[in-house]
Amino acid sequence: MSRTIIIGDIHGCFDELCDLLELIDLQTDDRIIAVGDLIAKGPKSAKVLDLFINDQRFSSVVGNHDRTIRQRLRGEPVPLTKQQHDTIQQLDDDRERYSQYLRSLPYMIELRNHLIVHAGIRPGVPLDEQMASDLTEIRTMGADPTRRQGTAWYKIYRGPKTILFGHWPKKKPKRAPFAIGLDTGCVYGGQLTGYIIESDEFVSVPARDTYDGRRKEKQRRKKQQS
Repeated sequence: MSRTIIIGDIHGCFDELCDLLELIDLQTDDRIIAVGDLIAKGPKSAKVLDLFINDQRFSSVVGNHDRTIRQRLRGEPVPLTKQQHDTIQQLDDDRERYSQYLRSLPYMIELRNHLIVHAGIRPGVPLDEQMASDLTEIRTMGADPTRRQGTAWYKIYRGPKTILFGHWPKKKPKRAPFAIGLDTGCVYGGQLTGYIIESDEFVSVPARDTYDGRRKEKQRRKKQQS
C-alpha cells in the first residue's frame, strides 16, 4: 500500500533527510510532502531543493524562510538574515531554476482528511481568505501572531480537517485534537520527524550536528535568568 509521509522543517539538513528516507524505506509509490522551510540555516539547501525538484514523489508547501528567499530572488527588497544570505549563495550555481521552484510552492496542500501548511491557520477564517503571513508565521492568537507566548492557534482550531504543520520547533511532535506539529528542531541539533498518515506513526532521526546554535543559546540564557 502506498504511503503519504509528511516531513517537518528540513532547513537544508539534507543528510538527515536521507537518513529519514532510509529509515522509512521509501517506496516508488510513496508520497512525500514537506511542511515548508526546506531551506536556510542548514548546510545543504541546494541539495534539498535538487531532490524535491527531480523526484516527482516530493512536494512541499512554502515556509517563511522559503517565502523570504523567493521574494529576494525575484528582486523584491526584503531584508534577509545572515543565514538567508548564506542560503542564496548556496543557490548561486542555478539561481533561476531554484527560484522558479520556490515560486511554484503553494501555501497549502489539501488531502482528504488533512491540510498541510507551514505555520498554521487562523481559526474561523475560510481557507480561501487565510493571509499568507498567517499561513507561514502564525503561532498564537492576538495582535502579534508570531509570538510564542499566548494561546496557540491549534488550541482554538476545531477542524474539520487535521492540520499538519511545522514552524514551531519542539523536542517531540505536537499533538492537538485537530493539529499535528512536526518541527522537532533538526537544524538546532534536535530531530527530523516524519508522520505516516496511513499508520498514524511518527518516525524520527537525530540531527548529525547543531547547524544553528542561536536557539539553544537563548534557551540557556533564559535558564540562567530564571
